[in-house]
Amino acid sequence: MSQSNPMTDAFREAFRRHPAGVAVITADPGDRPVAMTVSSLISVSAAPPIVAFSLSMKSGSSEPLLRAETMVIHLLRFTDIDLAQLCASSGADRFGPDVAWERLPTGEPRYTGVATWFRAKKLGVLPIEGATLVAAELLDGEVRPGDDAPETHSLVYLDRRWHRLHKELEGVISLFDSSHFV
Repeated sequence: MSQSNPMTDAFREAFRRHPAGVAVITADPGDRPVAMTVSSLISVSAAPPIVAFSLSMKSGSSEPLLRAETMVIHLLRFTDIDLAQLCASSGADRFGPDVAWERLPTGEPRYTGVATWFRAKKLGVLPIEGATLVAAELLDGEVRPGDDAPETHSLVYLDRRWHRLHKELEGVISLFDSSHFV
């Protein structure tokens, strides 16, 4: 029986309470398209536009994503919650006939219903025990902001559940737990 590490326990508890945006990374290393939901996407630099994210080595999608030189990063909204769940489900057919996707002219798979996406080139990786940190430069993409305020369509992951932000009467933003409706 393994003993509990106090710092590991504190880390897990802290990040359970730390909301994160949700993205899906897609790529094709040459043998098949692959996709993975991540909540670790961060901005590194605006000029040049560089992002980073981590891939858990427990996921079967991590190794093929790491073999690909380019990828598509989809920034998800609340309306994309089904895609977030699909790409987070082990063994799911993420590119089946009922999933709206296409190949970009450069070959990467892209989910067509996602309003904000970027094609990116892998700049480097940093293997860490149990995970790999990936840095990527954004090459091109599309941002369709929509007519409503960002808090009405944002998708965040908190305490192992999906949430959307919503505005309270006094203008305070709070979380709306979507797990009751999914």
